[in-house]
Amino acid sequence: MSDEPGNTPAETPQEVKLSEGDAEMPSEEVQNVAIMPDKTELPSQAAEVPREQSRGTSELTQETAVDEGSTQEGRQQLVSSGTQSQSIPLRKNQVLSFSQEIVVNVETPEKETSTSEKEISVRHVEDQMPSEANTIEKEGLAEEPGQDGRPAEDAEMVVWGDLEPHLASQESKASQEPAGKREEGAMSGSYPEGAAEEETPNGQISVGMFPKEGDPSTPDSLTQGLPPIDGSESVVFSAFPSMMFEDKTKKVSAHSLNLSWVFGYNSKLPVFNLIDEEFRVILYISSHTAVIHDLQRNKQYHLQGHSSCISCVCVSEDRRWIATADGGPESLVIVWDGYSAVPVHTIFDSHPEGGVGAIAISHDSRFLATVGAGAVQKVCIWKWTSPETKPVCSVELPPQYGFQDNVAFSSRDHCELVSNSTTQVIFYKWEGNSLQFHAPLLTDKTFNKVVGIFSQSLFHFSTEQAITGTLEGKLVVWDAVNPPSRSAALYVKPYNMKAIKLVHLQKDGITALAVMDKTIVTCDVKGHIKFYDGNLQLLHWYSQFKLGPIRSISFSKKPACPSNTSQLPSSCTLTGQPLIVRNFILSTADAVVVHVTTEGMKVSKCLEEPKGAVHAIACHPTKPLVAKGSSCGLLKVWHYELNKYLVSRIFKGESIRSVCYNHDGSLLAAGFSDGSVYILDSISLENDCVEPFKYTRGQVIHMSFSHDSQYLATADDNMSVTLYKLVIADEKEVWERLAALRSHYKPIRTLLFGVHLDSDTPRLLSLGEDRLLVEYDLEKSVKDKLVVIRRDRIEQSAVPKYITWYPLLTTEHFFLTANDEYKMKIYNVTTKMCRKTVLGPTYGSPLEKIQVLPVAEGYEPEKRYLAYITTNQIGLQILPVDGNPHKSSAFICHPAGVSDFVCSYDGCHIFTSGGNDLAVMKWDINLNVLEAAVSLGGKDMIPFYNLLDGGREGEFFRELEDYFYYAQLCHQGINTMEARKVSTHIPLEQIPFVMRAMGFYPSEEQIENMLNEVKFGEYLETGKQVTEINLGDFIKLYINHRPAFGLSFKEIETAFQVLGYENEKQEMNLDRNDLLLLLQQRGEHFTEEELAECLTTLLGMNPEGGCSEAGTFDPTGAEAFIEEEIPEEITAADFVTEILSLPIPEPALTGMEKTTETGSTALTSKS
Repeated sequence: MSDEPGNTPAETPQEVKLSEGDAEMPSEEVQNVAIMPDKTELPSQAAEVPREQSRGTSELTQETAVDEGSTQEGRQQLVSSGTQSQSIPLRKNQVLSFSQEIVVNVETPEKETSTSEKEISVRHVEDQMPSEANTIEKEGLAEEPGQDGRPAEDAEMVVWGDLEPHLASQESKASQEPAGKREEGAMSGSYPEGAAEEETPNGQISVGMFPKEGDPSTPDSLTQGLPPIDGSESVVFSAFPSMMFEDKTKKVSAHSLNLSWVFGYNSKLPVFNLIDEEFRVILYISSHTAVIHDLQRNKQYHLQGHSSCISCVCVSEDRRWIATADGGPESLVIVWDGYSAVPVHTIFDSHPEGGVGAIAISHDSRFLATVGAGAVQKVCIWKWTSPETKPVCSVELPPQYGFQDNVAFSSRDHCELVSNSTTQVIFYKWEGNSLQFHAPLLTDKTFNKVVGIFSQSLFHFSTEQAITGTLEGKLVVWDAVNPPSRSAALYVKPYNMKAIKLVHLQKDGITALAVMDKTIVTCDVKGHIKFYDGNLQLLHWYSQFKLGPIRSISFSKKPACPSNTSQLPSSCTLTGQPLIVRNFILSTADAVVVHVTTEGMKVSKCLEEPKGAVHAIACHPTKPLVAKGSSCGLLKVWHYELNKYLVSRIFKGESIRSVCYNHDGSLLAAGFSDGSVYILDSISLENDCVEPFKYTRGQVIHMSFSHDSQYLATADDNMSVTLYKLVIADEKEVWERLAALRSHYKPIRTLLFGVHLDSDTPRLLSLGEDRLLVEYDLEKSVKDKLVVIRRDRIEQSAVPKYITWYPLLTTEHFFLTANDEYKMKIYNVTTKMCRKTVLGPTYGSPLEKIQVLPVAEGYEPEKRYLAYITTNQIGLQILPVDGNPHKSSAFICHPAGVSDFVCSYDGCHIFTSGGNDLAVMKWDINLNVLEAAVSLGGKDMIPFYNLLDGGREGEFFRELEDYFYYAQLCHQGINTMEARKVSTHIPLEQIPFVMRAMGFYPSEEQIENMLNEVKFGEYLETGKQVTEINLGDFIKLYINHRPAFGLSFKEIETAFQVLGYENEKQEMNLDRNDLLLLLQQRGEHFTEEELAECLTTLLGMNPEGGCSEAGTFDPTGAEAFIEEEIPEEITAADFVTEILSLPIPEPALTGMEKTTETGSTALTSKS
């Protein structure tokens, strides 16, 4: 035995059996729902690929048109900015490369249409890909995906219709085998050896390969119209295990950022043992990526196709097919070839009501079962080997059954399924086009025993029974009950499934179940594994692993063939025969993965990752090291070039919130959620200070060392800045707390160290959401007194997000900031004057953090780049910033939210941490692709013309030209009789009037910023101020300063909520007199005359404008007119419709903005 006697469980499980009279349990309502809409089948050669917005690394564009109707028709568009499209016919069984865009247009008429009426076109993306990547393979095998971490979408796509004939062929061949041999093959998830050799001489046999031409076992209806198949056009046909790791060549990337390594995984999802022979390969989920990890060769391959976090995953019994599903609004389900990592089938919008909550694949690998995650769960059966886009059948479950988070097929009959929530088990029977279900009643009163919370349900390996594990250590046995006293029609599956036994197997709660080689395996909360026979008699157990609660167990697909039975564990039977068990993988709730070799009992740890959120991340300033800290107190340091873990330290009971290296990498500072600060040796992670500092109760969210490592500054969530200094005490250098100050009244976004101009003195600044940039005087700061030099308000209405030093592209020194209005601004470091405002990247959310990339080896030092993150994306921007949308790109990195990012010291890698998704991702940078995208976007003014409504030839541009020349007339005098001078420039003082004429109404501060931007634009080169502006520069100024998405009706509503009060109708409104008073006294206030002119013009008293260019406004009668036209109480809707004369926008789609009118004056609604 492999365990101590004290841990030996009871060998005779306690069970409670139902008597014959008890078999008739309380009747439940019979549920029977049949859903099977008739749909026109897709042609067998139709290929499906994930939509661009569904790819994990899909490059996002700023100007992307979305055809909603095409989505409903099943049309998929992959749109790339600056790309010419060309349609070519797609022949049958054509193998496509992901370097092409695929559009599948499936019309759904009232009556069934023929295949010839369906349109399939291919758009080449030749401008964005290397020419080699844009060719369609016609001979030989397609290039295999490399191990460099490029997206799996770059691999070839197999034709869906080709999978079904081979599956049918294999089932037919298997049915001709003897019963015993067929059952043995089914249990192991493989096919008879002789059949494998006959089918494919190279010995590779797996569900999903193609049948030979003329195979008599293949139905004619499935192969009709298909050309002869020799496998030469399909990478899937010729694939072999771990094929994706065999390619030694370095692939040319088509993206500026490429995922190359993933640290950490989702410990709530199972880990699968894919290969356990010469190489050891496992599969796990990290955020929105499925990771195939070769442990011995230390390589990863990433299955990227989801734009939302993967919520569930399953693998076929032969480990050939991998199915992943996400919980996002698109509820994407992707089936991958586990050998070549090629996506072979995609299901869009499988559960739009809330994503996918559970998934399972049938024993024969033909069908998928998915359970929705919405409030009303829906169970669907999909025949993924066919081109049909709708489920074969589906049924909705009543919410009172609880959230069904586990589903499984029967290994004996794929028409039977079982699922369970924490309180209810449901059985399903698929017959024809209907899916019937039955939820048998089981309570503590059924057996007069506590049942416990259900964990997992499976079918028995040899009978029609099913089993369910509970957290009370019990196993529920379900079976078909047919009492003679009842009608036989009511007692057919699944309606006759009842709980017949409640077996108390063990004291510890059962967390996972498995059925393998005619044994039932249980895993529990203490990390123990127990093996039982079909009658639930204990065979063997393992309790020496010292693991946490086991989340999943996955056995090797290779049957155990021990060379020495003496090294095998003995069974608990009377004979004591050796128990032959396959090797297996265990994953725990503590994010630990171990591999167990049963022969000789060898246990090796595969992964040990944080089980808590990862918010803290830092890169070494001179070495390829990255440190990450998690909320569980685990601090780990990795060598990111070798992708190997070096050292770690656990701070028990503490939560790491931030980490930071000093300038030479000798020290590593760590900030914790309880306010404590540790200064550690960066190599050993031992304390550099005897005791940690703890001078605040708030979480230490920001840390930064000065350039000479003499100072350490921290910021906490109590809006306080604390300064530590390295001092000499007893002839030794020690750290001490110098002072602290609550310098902001809203959260601090950035701590920034620098140096003063023309000196080597450290300089410290902090930026908060209160719009204040605070600079501290380090030289005058003494013990318990942190001195502030100045406070500058750098924003008027926007909220600043981050600040960093702008690289020295000129002789002038600048700060670069990003705000929540999608703008980036450049400020002079001395005067704090805003010198430039540009439109930033607009990828779904404002920039959260920015950082200038270090100069990479081999790149020109004059060319600099900016890395940034949004809410869930990582991106790059070419410097200098000018508002050109083609200078930036972004990729989804953590769909649930990215918490932080850092750049490597050499500028070649970016690391992102996902917070609650427990993952840190390493991205390789390819700046050449970014530069190519700029070239494709057009030169000079072309990118900016495209941002105007209608472009260069549109009505908006012509109107702008008219106003531009009219401004010249105004400057020269409307009534002058002198000869006119036509120019390509207008004076600076005319800029505000032309801006307002174009529908953009800037504040006085914005006007001042615009004039300063133009006035000092050439000061460094010429020493003179600019006094006029041309049309091209004016267009750039207009595009960069106008609101990125127009004026939002939500903003007006928010203003009324802040300034107004609630009326009887529970609407927020303002009193008329209060409104007039606010306009004259708060903010950039009006004079009484200016307000009268503005309101009378808006209300129509002066239809041609308040005054002419040469005249003055006459306010006579304005007061009475305003009181008559404006009601005493004004709501936001009244203000918009009655005063501004704009329509109230319709409710916008979730997460989108909808413009109600053309032009900048239109309101938009935000959901």
